[in-house]
Amino acid sequence: MSKKYRLYQIDSFTKEKFTGNPAGVVTNADGLSESEMQKIARELNNSETAFIFSSDSTDHDVYIRYFTPVNEVPICGHATIAAHYARAVENNLNTTRIKQKSGVGILPVDIIKTKDDYKIVMTQGKIEFGNYIEGVNKEALLLAIGISEEDLLENCPIQIASTGHSKVMIGIRSSTKLNHLGPDYNALSKLSEIIGSNGYYVFTLDSPSKNIFVKGRMFAPAIGINEDPVTGNANGPLGAYLVHHKLVKHKGAFFKFKAKQGEAIGRSGIIEVEVSIENKEPVEVKISGEAVNVFQSELMI
Repeated sequence: MSKKYRLYQIDSFTKEKFTGNPAGVVTNADGLSESEMQKIARELNNSETAFIFSSDSTDHDVYIRYFTPVNEVPICGHATIAAHYARAVENNLNTTRIKQKSGVGILPVDIIKTKDDYKIVMTQGKIEFGNYIEGVNKEALLLAIGISEEDLLENCPIQIASTGHSKVMIGIRSSTKLNHLGPDYNALSKLSEIIGSNGYYVFTLDSPSKNIFVKGRMFAPAIGINEDPVTGNANGPLGAYLVHHKLVKHKGAFFKFKAKQGEAIGRSGIIEVEVSIENKEPVEVKISGEAVNVFQSELMI
């Protein structure tokens, strides 16, 4: 017997439709198999689709699984924003804190009601700093991205960082260079197999706007995402990375900034990042943003 599933497409980190980062959301995913979720994600062809399941335990309120068009991933920033925005609108929620279970464990998500709309704040997973990309792997990476040693930001090592889904942090000097990158996606995919990280976040602190601290682009061809418009799981760990490497000034207890991403592909959006700091080291990262409902429908399976 077929069942109706409530399906949304939400643009995250924006209030303007057809900008920001689109995510599919199924708000009543109970009963869907892994194969069905993968097929739905492939059909929608967003970078990620979130599937919200009912809780089977008192330690969390919802369980969310995330799928790219080609595979499941443990967590996704913009799809988390999208999922909780869709759920808040659907249930007319007031300001509240939700405990969400995902592939990185149980973490809080804050739903903030503002007039007749919502802002979503996601606490990200454990901060981890991985390997530096050096030697032949660094040479391959620079060639694949289309940059030289001279383009790199000073005192900014190329390193893997994670708050749940790792990314390679690559700082460059120029926003003009950033906007004109033409990566070799096949080469990046092959390198991902070697270094054990699927995403490459190229960022610059060369922003002409006083309100925007970071501008970036994120490439993840190994998981079917040539370029992601606005990436929570890149900008979040970037905040921790900037604090860890003492690349920014902060007030001692926290560091906040706004990042703009997606301009080069016509899907610009803004994400807010807050890093909590203890003993001069990052200990927790939160990302937040707005969202807008592009369409909603029913899926019969």
